[in-house]
Amino acid sequence: MAPLVEVQGLEKRFSVGGAWLSGRRRVIHAVDGVSFTIERGEVLGLVGESGCGKTTTGRLILRLIEPSAGRIRFEGHDLMALSPPRLWATRQRMQIVFQDPFASLNPRMRVGSIIAEPLAIYERAGATERRRQVSELLDVVGLDPAFAERYPHELSGGQRQRIGIAAALALRPSLIVADEPVSALDVSVQAQVLNLLMDLRRRFGLTYLFISHDLHVVLHMSDRVAVMYLGEIVEIGPRDALYHAPRHPYTQGLLSAAPVADPTLRRERIVPKGEVASPLAVPSGCRFHPRCPFVFARCRVERPRLRKLGAGHEAACHLNDRA
Repeated sequence: MAPLVEVQGLEKRFSVGGAWLSGRRRVIHAVDGVSFTIERGEVLGLVGESGCGKTTTGRLILRLIEPSAGRIRFEGHDLMALSPPRLWATRQRMQIVFQDPFASLNPRMRVGSIIAEPLAIYERAGATERRRQVSELLDVVGLDPAFAERYPHELSGGQRQRIGIAAALALRPSLIVADEPVSALDVSVQAQVLNLLMDLRRRFGLTYLFISHDLHVVLHMSDRVAVMYLGEIVEIGPRDALYHAPRHPYTQGLLSAAPVADPTLRRERIVPKGEVASPLAVPSGCRFHPRCPFVFARCRVERPRLRKLGAGHEAACHLNDRA
């Protein structure tokens, strides 16, 4: 069976500058040559520092923004080749949960209207049936149906995010892009929302692209993990392989920086040097080489490509050629 999502050579370039005084425009390669697949029912985690291109990748897959190059296939269909009516119809099966639950909900609409809006747009049910489905969806995400009469500002952050999840579920999608769905929530609420997402996955057979900067959250949620740095994937593989045997220095640094719950355990710290380079001035060769503690001459001049290291495990690092 073909993967639910196939991404090949995905690129997104943004032009910046060009004000009338300077007259010069520069290009940011926000996403540069990204390729991966997501199997049906799988959770693929996408992790990296802020600004690495994670959110842009998720929005490109949904065609909320248009790619500069590359190919996106969803349920066997090339999204780039679909006519506007067919793309509109396909979007029913692709939904997103945004990072900020307050900004993503219309403050002038009641909760019931927010959840029912997708059903009304796609004419999936009459008014009475929409009200019934709204009550059902509120119950599914752990809220009382009476919440349908409230406004977003009357809810807590965790409750608002549950409303966002309910709205994403309204059309019974195959794929949900969860874009940092818990980073704006209190720590005490994060676990509840994560457990809800996993329960919904089992209940409805959902597929997730789970985006986060928190590697431990990604490892908890995902079957496979892709690590991004400055617009490209530097390592991708099964969750356990990345956790126990990371093969890229950036992944190793992310893992070593994460706190360990057991105070008796000590993990060797791998601390990247300096700061992330500007996407307007991407380093030559390996993009991580100015910060890498293991850099050697080849890293500065030759861009590494993803290399297969085991069952489904790939990393883009010249060190693996020496192994």
